[in-house]
Amino acid sequence: MQLFSKLLKKKEFDESLYDMELAKKNEADAAKRGSMVSSGDRSAKIRTYNYPQGRVTDHRIGLTLYDLSNIVNGDIQKIIDELMLAENTEKLKELGDSI
Repeated sequence: MQLFSKLLKKKEFDESLYDMELAKKNEADAAKRGSMVSSGDRSAKIRTYNYPQGRVTDHRIGLTLYDLSNIVNGDIQKIIDELMLAENTEKLKELGDSI
């Protein structure tokens, strides 16, 4: 009976520990998700196209290109490359902070 009681207590402890870790993970995921979603405010611009100046600005990474005609025609590889670079830099920064 004493062994059964110990095993039962250990199982309860393991379950509560698991629940606490799961709650921490869910909270972290929710915070990360919340930071990815913008407020929908008009000032939360992603990209601006300025036709008179032939300029495209991506406000998320601060990239300005004076090649609007080619970008509008589908040549967006420069923007994609810069976005990937910014994302990889952010991932490396997060990895460095966690070490």
